[in-house]
Amino acid sequence: MKRKARKNNKFKEIIRKRKHVISIGISATFLGIFFFFITLNNVHTDTYDIARFSTAGETIRSPITIENEQETERKTRETVQSVPDRFNISTEITQERVNYIEEVFDAIATLESEELGEKENEDDKETNGDRLVPLSNQEKVNRLKQILSEPITESLENETLIQLIISPQDDREAGRKLFVENLETVLNNGVRTENIQSAISEINQSIKYATLNEELKQPLTELSKFAVVENSFFDVEQTQEARKEAASNVDPVVIRAGEVIVQEGQTITNEIYEELNLVGLLDGQRNFFPAIGLALLIFLICSMIGYELYLLMKENKLEKGKLISIIGISILIISVLKLVSLFLTSENQIFYIVPIATGAFLLKLLINERVAIIFTALFSIISGIIFNGEIAGSLNIEAVIYFFFSQLAALTFLTNVKDRTSILKSGFGVMVVNIITILLFVFLTFEKYDLIDLLIQTSFGIISAFLSVVLTIGLLPFFETVLGVLTDIKLLQLSNPNQPLLKKLLTETPGTYHHSVMVANISETACEAVGANGLLARVGAYYHDIGKTVRPQYFIENQMSNRNPHDFIDPKESAKIIISHPYDGAKQLKKYKLPKEIIDIAEQHHGTSLLKFFYYKEKEKEKEREEVGQIDESIFRYPGPKPQTKEAAIICICDSVEAAVRSLNEPTEDKIEEIVAAIINDRMTDGQLDESPLTLKELKIINRTICGTLKGIFHSRIQYPLKEAK
Repeated sequence: MKRKARKNNKFKEIIRKRKHVISIGISATFLGIFFFFITLNNVHTDTYDIARFSTAGETIRSPITIENEQETERKTRETVQSVPDRFNISTEITQERVNYIEEVFDAIATLESEELGEKENEDDKETNGDRLVPLSNQEKVNRLKQILSEPITESLENETLIQLIISPQDDREAGRKLFVENLETVLNNGVRTENIQSAISEINQSIKYATLNEELKQPLTELSKFAVVENSFFDVEQTQEARKEAASNVDPVVIRAGEVIVQEGQTITNEIYEELNLVGLLDGQRNFFPAIGLALLIFLICSMIGYELYLLMKENKLEKGKLISIIGISILIISVLKLVSLFLTSENQIFYIVPIATGAFLLKLLINERVAIIFTALFSIISGIIFNGEIAGSLNIEAVIYFFFSQLAALTFLTNVKDRTSILKSGFGVMVVNIITILLFVFLTFEKYDLIDLLIQTSFGIISAFLSVVLTIGLLPFFETVLGVLTDIKLLQLSNPNQPLLKKLLTETPGTYHHSVMVANISETACEAVGANGLLARVGAYYHDIGKTVRPQYFIENQMSNRNPHDFIDPKESAKIIISHPYDGAKQLKKYKLPKEIIDIAEQHHGTSLLKFFYYKEKEKEKEREEVGQIDESIFRYPGPKPQTKEAAIICICDSVEAAVRSLNEPTEDKIEEIVAAIINDRMTDGQLDESPLTLKELKIINRTICGTLKGIFHSRIQYPLKEAK
């Protein structure tokens, strides 16, 4: 029978887990669909049916960041074309032309020196009676040409040379110096074919306005036509290198996401039309890809949600109310984000006002901190999409950082929860973090803010924290009452001795009350040792025997000095009265609308255990009556159910242990260890722990913890001497 029962239990467990997995899949899918459609318009852009040269009916911004390759090419082409050609100036030619001019003047000077020498010889010859005839100008020119280089003699006219020869030496030297200086300047600047005449004119202008003999200016002018030649030649390699460098320095023409392409009322020019076409505003084909990207992001988010819900299921912490709470909180937070985003403009940062910390508060209080941290990150990511100004492919990083730190502050400061004032205290921490984060953004930018703008933005952070606290305190009773989610705050409220049922337990059954308090202390310590909810165990232990208030006199701890009424009734009737107390208690708890977890502990704390005292008493009676027959054991067994949670199973053990140890006259350490081990072993062999998630390792820890707690409670005391009577 036991094997069959175990198989049935395993089959039921498999069916239950499958149902949970299906519920998780449906929930994650539902949230994914909700997230997708509420953020779709943030990545999807409208397309426009606009003709060239028409008037824009509204201001249109670019939904994406993209390079305008055509404009970049045009800009590069113009830049390359603006690069001047590179020329290589030949210093050899420059020096050659200067040397030619120097040669002309040096040759004339040499000729004059020779003529002077001949004149001196002539004077000597006159003394002797001989006389030489002076050279004519033509003869001088002929003689000059004999010593000049061929390029000079071929280019210069005789008249030019004659004029130079007949010029006074001092004037000629001044002209020489002026001419060479101007020639070097012109040639060093480079003379190309197209500017030879302008170079010659430049030298001639200098000669014209120089303080020289007018008769010398003419030959110098003619000399410039010979001296100035092309010495600057086009350099292909340098020119190409310069153009390449200029092209590489051209920045790409990029249309940024959010950049205004056309203002309302502006004419759609060809250039604007091409930009609209480039960013996909004239063709809806591009909208398909952002939707795919969004779907992939939502898939990742929902996968994380699904996995976290699966972990909760494995830990037996995923009740229906908690699952609905997670879905409800997610929908609430994302809906508020979307609503506020409708009022977002480029001039304001209204997202600072969103009470995002509400989600973190509620998830930590209703579920646990791990779930709250995961959803904190997910909400922050989604907020970056929602507040992107409906610009596809962009995220509002400021919103992501602000919401992440705001929620993280809520989780950090919400500790040691004793009542709802703990939420209010945490709200001050959130407010400080909100203000710091806002100031962080202000000081990181180069923009100058007026004091009034700074006060407005920080006030948004204060309002956000205030609204988060108000919404959390306002919504928490809804989740606790309507959805039946049990929170630590609710448990602490239920543990208050002024609760009606606890006052009833104390006044009507003081012995049971004391027993419940002892069981609560032992159970809480044992639960915390194995990672179970110690607070739930404590509160559940307070209420687990509330059913004894129906017939308090039938329970030994409440009988005081009265005689035991069970001595006067049939064992079967006694068993019926005792067995009914878990279910009487459950009825009272339901009547007072206590959480399901507390009711389950009250129903399950005896499981299907056997009421041995009355069972054996009934056997003794049958022996006395000498009746032969099989006693129906089920009459003396609690109908169950068996403990389903760690907390209920631990209370089941501690309930029996506390009663057994209290019955000892001298509870020594050895006796305590013996009784605890015996009771745990009895519960295991009787199958009372089969449906609980406790492991053998955890049972050993529970055994050790209970023994330690009981030894501390029932430690030996000093025997004080009595005062002697006089």
